[in-house]
Amino acid sequence: MSREEKKTQKDMFDEQMRQFESFVENMKESIGLPTFPDMKTGVLQWYDQRWITTRFIISVEGIKEFFDKLLDGKFVTTKCRKCGELYFPPQKDCPKCMASDMEWVELSREGTLLTFTQINVKPYSFAHYDDYIVGIVRLPEGVSITAWVRADDPSKLKIGSKMRLEIVKRDPEKYVTYEWVPVE
Repeated sequence: MSREEKKTQKDMFDEQMRQFESFVENMKESIGLPTFPDMKTGVLQWYDQRWITTRFIISVEGIKEFFDKLLDGKFVTTKCRKCGELYFPPQKDCPKCMASDMEWVELSREGTLLTFTQINVKPYSFAHYDDYIVGIVRLPEGVSITAWVRADDPSKLKIGSKMRLEIVKRDPEKYVTYEWVPVE
């Protein structure tokens, strides 16, 4: 069966929601409210039938250099010139001493895997992806970076493994990001 013929997680979620909404409609008809008891606790729940679509626009002007360098194949972050604190993700201002005197520093591209998890049940907005792994890697500079892990054989991943950061273009969104790969 081809991937196109398989039901995606999104398709399954949509079908479950249609079934659930039908159940709630029956509850509304029988008692007059879109309420139902929680299956685990029995606590009365309200189902609001309004769709909420969240999209956001946030300014990244203060850390624009991070994105510029990422596009150039470099991985950078900010360091406070006043107190010396290193931050990832990059910060426009220092949260520790409140100074606005940050410098850009290039980070190592290799570190140690602290933890990882395979995501099998994805949020709705990631349902179009196959299962994926997210890991946290500690760099020699002391910062920890969370990113997707690309591994040919996930069963070989171990805490303490050496990992390398690669800058990639992720489909289907087609934007540049970064992910971890095991160092062979």
